[in-house]
Amino acid sequence: MSHIAPLLPENAPFTPVQRAWIDGWLAAALGPGLLPATMAAAPAVAPEDFPWHDPALPLDERLILAEGKPPARVLMAAMAQLDCGQCGYLCQTYAEAIVSGAETSLSRCVPGGKETSRALKELVADKARVAASPAPPASLPPAAPPQRRAASALFERALPLNRNGSGKDTRHVVFRIGDPALAYEVGDSFGVHAENCPDLVAAVIERLGARATEEVDCSDGSRRSLGDALRLVCDIGRPSDAAIEVLASRAPDLDESQRLQALAEGYPGAQPEDADLLDLLLAFPSARPPLQELISALALLEPRLYSIASSPKANAGEVHLTVAAVRYQRRGRVRKGIASTFLAERAAAGVAVPAFVQSAHGFRLPARGEAPIIMIGPGTGVAPFRAFLQERRAQGATGRNWLFFGDRHRAADFLYEEELLDYRRDGFLTRLDLAFSRDQAERLYVQHRMRESSAELWAWLEEGAHLYVCGAAAMARDVDQALAAIIARQGKRSAAEAKAYLATLAREQRYQRDVY
Repeated sequence: MSHIAPLLPENAPFTPVQRAWIDGWLAAALGPGLLPATMAAAPAVAPEDFPWHDPALPLDERLILAEGKPPARVLMAAMAQLDCGQCGYLCQTYAEAIVSGAETSLSRCVPGGKETSRALKELVADKARVAASPAPPASLPPAAPPQRRAASALFERALPLNRNGSGKDTRHVVFRIGDPALAYEVGDSFGVHAENCPDLVAAVIERLGARATEEVDCSDGSRRSLGDALRLVCDIGRPSDAAIEVLASRAPDLDESQRLQALAEGYPGAQPEDADLLDLLLAFPSARPPLQELISALALLEPRLYSIASSPKANAGEVHLTVAAVRYQRRGRVRKGIASTFLAERAAAGVAVPAFVQSAHGFRLPARGEAPIIMIGPGTGVAPFRAFLQERRAQGATGRNWLFFGDRHRAADFLYEEELLDYRRDGFLTRLDLAFSRDQAERLYVQHRMRESSAELWAWLEEGAHLYVCGAAAMARDVDQALAAIIARQGKRSAAEAKAYLATLAREQRYQRDVY
């Protein structure tokens, strides 16, 4: 079979699968020898370098790296750099959609939160900064965000993974799946359309002086009772800037109106910080807009993504997640993570939950089963590596497996302990390095264990090992620094050469990160 030469530039905002399909369609439609001469003779477009596309870098450093670049690239640098897909785009295509006008919302980046939306507002408003930027490389106009079809997954259970004495509540969540739309591969994420806490919804309705049965038109095109709109459709945990502006415009108290406007515009120090809708209604009692006006301004409740912790080869018809239930106190109220506590507390066995599969973007096992892999995943970051190990065993992969895992206390927080120790006892898990931070006087983390095994880690990398990191961005930064130090020392390289070595691994898909 002959190979179809690629027609689209490498920086066109499509996935590899989409690009291959479009290339094939163009070749078939135009036929041999019918390609435009300009297209046939066009030189290959060199892949762009995005030095800011690193979730371990602080936002201000990312923006410095993007100085002088085209507007879409400057905006891209303000994103969280996770390519998580929660916004419906990748970081690059979200920025391109904003520049083209196809996307008007500047607050779709969930992991970037207020920091990203504030930076995007400032950049979009700063016409002088982007007007003089050089023209962007040739690429096709960005499309609207892809429509992700939600299918029904049956919630089965959420088993506690922590033991008595832990300060955490981590759950092993199991869904039953049957719809082909929910077929997945290891490395993928599972998107859950969770519901807002009914207690929070009831408190908001009471504060508004409204009735839960009143009907309103929602931003998703549906007409629902106010109670259902706030529970199922509206994001009341992170009120949109548009919603805050509505509150400001309807607050007869001038001081309250000005403070709300400062919040909407993202002024540093504007209070209350990280407020949910109930916080705003409590702090600004004069702000009582017409109900429909407020509902229309609230953003849609976005799904939450979780790394899949199971292999379909080992768990047919199931999806497993590793979920840390988020609960904390702020301003005298208990706050709850929307999806995490929905799964841990409120979802009922046998109830269908709308869900979808988010295909991995550069987080896959090596094609060769004999390739060694090194996995670094403390806390819930162990989730995809549980899936990796299940998949490698089901495939009969012969490559060595090394896992770095850590948490607070071994006695209470060793997630999947028996499963991982069984893998270690039978030799399938070649190495298991553990770091429990609070079991000794000085804190101990996975990067410390890495440094202790510097020589062996370097040897594995030189023998072709693939390196994976999953977990919080702060941990990923520490791991990245530890890796650079190990490579510099063991490989007798300068700091710059060590970073270049890591960059080469990343280009070769041998250094992959799933960071949140």
